[in-house]
Amino acid sequence: MKTPQDIVTEMMNTDAFSQWLGIRILEIEPGFCKLTITVRPEMVNGHQTAHGGISYSISDSALAFAANSRGQKAVSIETSIAHIAPVFVNDELLVICKEINCGKTIGRYESIVYNQNQKIIAKFNGTVFRHPELW
Repeated sequence: MKTPQDIVTEMMNTDAFSQWLGIRILEIEPGFCKLTITVRPEMVNGHQTAHGGISYSISDSALAFAANSRGQKAVSIETSIAHIAPVFVNDELLVICKEINCGKTIGRYESIVYNQNQKIIAKFNGTVFRHPELW
């Protein structure tokens, strides 16, 4: 059976979007993921704050890595995010995704996104379908 690190490495090797985001994986365990990115100028909107899709996207990637880390293929079926504070160019974002529940076919996860000052900037929730296919 593949390790969580093997699975996430395989996922990242073909995940062009997560690569474009500049995701750096800090920790991966079964049902858990911690990752970081640096916000770049091309990630901001007309208000000169990071587009909401940036914190959403890194949370979604953390969800994918955490949910798949157990060795069973998983895909999101429902997600939501609350944007709490603005994000700016050069901010370092840290996302911590934790498994809330892991059933036979459904899993629930919660991610919290922090900036470099440990301020919460977003909260993300996701539900995944756990496919019977293994990595």
